[in-house]
Amino acid sequence: MTASIRQQDLVDSIAHALQYISHYHSPDYLAHLAAAYRREASAPARDAMAQILASSRLAAIGRRPLCQDTGIVNVFLNVGMDVRWTGFTGSLEDAVNEGVRRAYLDPDNPLRASVVADPLFGRANTRDNTPAVISTRIVPGATLEVIVAAKGGGSENKARLAMLNPGDSVVDWVLAQVPTLGAGWCPPGMLGIGVGGTAEKAVLLAKESLMQPLDMHTLQERAARGDALAPEDALRLELHARVNALGIGAQGLGGLTTVLDVKLKTYPTHAAAKPVALIPNCAATRHARFVLDGSGPVHLEPPSLDLWPDLGDAALAQVGRRVNLDTLTQEEVATWRAGDTLLLSGRMLTGRDAAHQRIRERLAQGLPLPADFRNRVIYYVGPVDAVRDEAVGPAGPTTSTRMDGYTDMMLAHTGLIAMIGKAERGPDAVAAIQRHRAAYLIAVGGAAVLVSRAIRHARVVAFEDLGMEAIYEFDVVDMPVTVAVDAEGGNLHVAGPAQWRLAPGQPIRLGGREIRLSGA
Repeated sequence: MTASIRQQDLVDSIAHALQYISHYHSPDYLAHLAAAYRREASAPARDAMAQILASSRLAAIGRRPLCQDTGIVNVFLNVGMDVRWTGFTGSLEDAVNEGVRRAYLDPDNPLRASVVADPLFGRANTRDNTPAVISTRIVPGATLEVIVAAKGGGSENKARLAMLNPGDSVVDWVLAQVPTLGAGWCPPGMLGIGVGGTAEKAVLLAKESLMQPLDMHTLQERAARGDALAPEDALRLELHARVNALGIGAQGLGGLTTVLDVKLKTYPTHAAAKPVALIPNCAATRHARFVLDGSGPVHLEPPSLDLWPDLGDAALAQVGRRVNLDTLTQEEVATWRAGDTLLLSGRMLTGRDAAHQRIRERLAQGLPLPADFRNRVIYYVGPVDAVRDEAVGPAGPTTSTRMDGYTDMMLAHTGLIAMIGKAERGPDAVAAIQRHRAAYLIAVGGAAVLVSRAIRHARVVAFEDLGMEAIYEFDVVDMPVTVAVDAEGGNLHVAGPAQWRLAPGQPIRLGGREIRLSGA
């Protein structure tokens, strides 16, 4: 039996699936995150998870992106050996990329184009998020199985690879790596682990493992009953327990849940080797599977809104110290303390990597700055284009450590007094913040729709050619942020996890039995 797959059916199905995953979390993820929210004892982490869940529901209702970083597209193709192709005017990859192009340029829900054509030099944006990263496997059968995923830069940048010795411990290696990831991958999320093959195979295994459904709750129930577990499942359970015992927590603020699940795939390897790869997946986990059998395009059914938990009004109440950005002074900034919740109103500027680099070049050449930064706050963000009556599309924070190398320059030479982003800052950036009596604030990564609701007006003020990396001016009302680094050097990303980290040797529970941390 053969199946004839039409080019248009493949293009339409990929475009639809990418739009679908841009605004719908999968039911398994929602169930695991809601359970983590209910049991979380850390107030900052619980608040972050509440914002992610609320923003996720808003994204589903409005059919707008879960995260402003709508990712680089990964496509996995399992091509049946009996499949025939109909109506193709180019290659299979051409058809996949046409589906990506249509999804990202959809006028009803345009997705942010983040792919640059030249990784080394010009780094010009392709403007349609093509090309995708495509993996193809030839398998028995007469169907085409397609898995599409959109992987954000904040989590993809935290990928790790090691060529371990055969006797080395994978658990010890993972426990050593996770603290170095920081919070830029927007926990709570998932860890994908690939073991075996060669270096490139291990990385592919890790990425593929993240396409599997979340089932940690089922594994925990089986372990609690005393059921026999496969060695791979026992390893997943141990890693899940031990990683969460590190106390990193949601957004790196400290808490009980850093990972919702740990996925694992293995492959035979050389007797002298043990390649191991680790890839985290963020709170905006986005992937879907469909099968083409020649009967036409596939359209995925929207999930029921009943899958989202009822958080109640109290969970998202706007509480915090109100700050008028239009009258902000360095003296007021110096009164903020790490852990304070602020509600920002007034005008702020935005800027990311490319804008900071251009500012550096202008300062070096003695040219005027592109905007007045004196006594201003800058938000590290690359928003999605607005549609309909929006002031701006989803506009969550980007990873702030990428701006660490520019921090002293901005604070010393522009008059800037505070920054907003996500995740921790490096030691040099923290030292510069303290030296200049400035502050670093965090918004919740993964709550892009909720954050954008606070933005009432937006306009480009400089570097329009940079697209989403241009400098905007936002006018915001009660935008919720948390002080992460204050003028005294207080650091929430250090203090928070320290409160929740289990000491080496302290017992943790795994399936009704105790295990002890190795200290690795």
